[in-house]
Amino acid sequence: MANPSRVLSAREESWPIAGAFTISRGSKRQAEVVVAAISEGPHNGRGECVPYARYGESIESVMAAIEGCSARITAGMSRQELQTVLPAGAARNAIDCALWDLKAKQRGVPAALAAGVKALRPVLTAYTLSLGAPAAMADAARAARSYPLLKLKLGGDGDGERMMAVRAARPDARLIADANEAWRADRLEEMWREAARAGIELIEQPLPAGDDAMLAEIARLIPVCADESAHDSASLRALVGRYDAVNIKLDKTGGLTEALATAAEARSLGLKIMVGCMVATSLAMAPALVLAQDAAWVDLDGPLLLNRDRAHGLKYDGSKVWPPQPELWG
Repeated sequence: MANPSRVLSAREESWPIAGAFTISRGSKRQAEVVVAAISEGPHNGRGECVPYARYGESIESVMAAIEGCSARITAGMSRQELQTVLPAGAARNAIDCALWDLKAKQRGVPAALAAGVKALRPVLTAYTLSLGAPAAMADAARAARSYPLLKLKLGGDGDGERMMAVRAARPDARLIADANEAWRADRLEEMWREAARAGIELIEQPLPAGDDAMLAEIARLIPVCADESAHDSASLRALVGRYDAVNIKLDKTGGLTEALATAAEARSLGLKIMVGCMVATSLAMAPALVLAQDAAWVDLDGPLLLNRDRAHGLKYDGSKVWPPQPELWG
């Protein structure tokens, strides 16, 4: 039955990045996000997503997909029904998280508890160093002295020097690295040795998605994590033997509902879990903290990379991030 008091809206927002954020596919200075809001009576639920061109998304396509669900939301569409209406991706993420938030506010019960997590605790997040020259990345690593876990964005040629420069600058830090599909198959074993020499504990997505079969054929000196190769729970079984871990991002799974299912499937397949993010505000990070409670690695530093965060943003103390307040989400 239609509920005329329930209204779905969406808006685009732009958040300046502190400096620039650079990976192997390019650089940006603004975090372009879409926020979906679902209001019902005095209650309002919100969800934030980041359209990603790598997956064929744009601000315009995501806004259109969200607005196209307006009639179904008014008719009372549930999170479970949403999974069949929109594909995994940014648009579904924004609506799904808004529905979680709305239900939490209506019932006065934290979203985490509804998801089966008794109480959220602070977690340690990685802090990302943008791709750059080895000396620049070493300088950035020294400037990030308060962060014990650093994530290095890599880009292919020169990555050995980048990893060693950061290690020399921060001999105390735990290091993980993300190649964003930039390594070449013919240099993979060489790069693995370089990473091991630099004390890297995890490599994300070294080879292009769809061209990563050889990961099952070589000795992986360091655990490897699927990012662009892993989307939702249905995508994981094909990764067994190639990867040791999967990076679960709500913008890929299409929201917290499917992210929880993806995490459960990963555990059943023996894959470790990283919980990751796009560059976005605390509103996008908050639902992912539900997943992060038992993850092997957490990468929810998006707000730390911005010039400013939204009101009621998450509390960060160095690399430690606290659960959201109800005013933000959940």
